[in-house]
Amino acid sequence: MEPCGGLADEGLLHVTPEFAIQIVRDSLLMVFWLAAPILIAGFVAGIALSLIQIVTSIQDTAFSTVPRLTIFLAATIISMPWMLKKAMGYAISILGNLSRYAG
Repeated sequence: MEPCGGLADEGLLHVTPEFAIQIVRDSLLMVFWLAAPILIAGFVAGIALSLIQIVTSIQDTAFSTVPRLTIFLAATIISMPWMLKKAMGYAISILGNLSRYAG
């Protein structure tokens, strides 16, 4: 950095603000796709349990909480291989281009 606050040689920079924004956008999109199966399973379970509670007039909190937690756990276990594959692919793509980011 120069004393005036500017960069000494901006021609050597490989990471532009747009590129940094793209990296953050891609990482947030990856987090969304990794969380989607679990959230969808929880949403479907919540709707189904709410309908069951309406039909049977059971308003017990344990009736809705325990099955939801069980479905979240099952969805996590079932989707874990896919989630790990996607996360590893993203990590490899980011770390494989490390020289591009570091200069």
